[in-house]
Amino acid sequence: MESRAAVTAILEIRRLELTRGTRTILGGVDLTVERGEMVALMGPSGSGKTTVLRVIAGLERFQAGRVVVDGVALEGGAPIPSSSLRALRRKVGMVFQFHCLFEHLSSRANVCLAPVHAHGVPREAAERRAIELLSAFGVEHRADALPRQLSGGEAQRVAIARALAVDPPILLLDEPTASLDPQRRGELGALLEGLRLQGRTLLLATHDEDFARGFATRVVTLRDGRLA
Repeated sequence: MESRAAVTAILEIRRLELTRGTRTILGGVDLTVERGEMVALMGPSGSGKTTVLRVIAGLERFQAGRVVVDGVALEGGAPIPSSSLRALRRKVGMVFQFHCLFEHLSSRANVCLAPVHAHGVPREAAERRAIELLSAFGVEHRADALPRQLSGGEAQRVAIARALAVDPPILLLDEPTASLDPQRRGELGALLEGLRLQGRTLLLATHDEDFARGFATRVVTLRDGRLA
């Protein structure tokens, strides 16, 4: 009989090791995240929080261990097959700390980019989805604005909309409260809680202990390349 974790886990990390030169960044990380959780990954600067997110998103090679993302397996020391990478892009959306919106594209165009160019979604359908997402996050009135015309909170909401454009079950966020005042942090927490209640799974790397304790369903700490 399968264990409960085996049935409900959407993300499993086992003995994850990653080095850069002679420096060990991750020294054997084990983590299981169940569907519908919002897990806050905390730890001091340089502890490897962002690196864990990048590994899950397929943006960082690792030397040893195994990562399984909603059935897509990544193996340490091996390149990711193109078929697995395509599947992974539908499983994971990532919101970077500095948003990383394309400066020459409007909010709407940023959200449409991956569906149209990476997944072959017809532009009309992609634009409908973009407006739906921007409306859901309260920034539909900024659909034609360029990133430099957005406030920090608006840019973040557009970045979240972009990450959800292909409806991935897992959302990764790197330091989501870094540029937000207390009111905006509360608004973000409510937004993320809403996504979780809709069935999304969230993993966020953060230094913000108050935010983590207030909104996450679980807090784990990364220290010296391992989960403490």
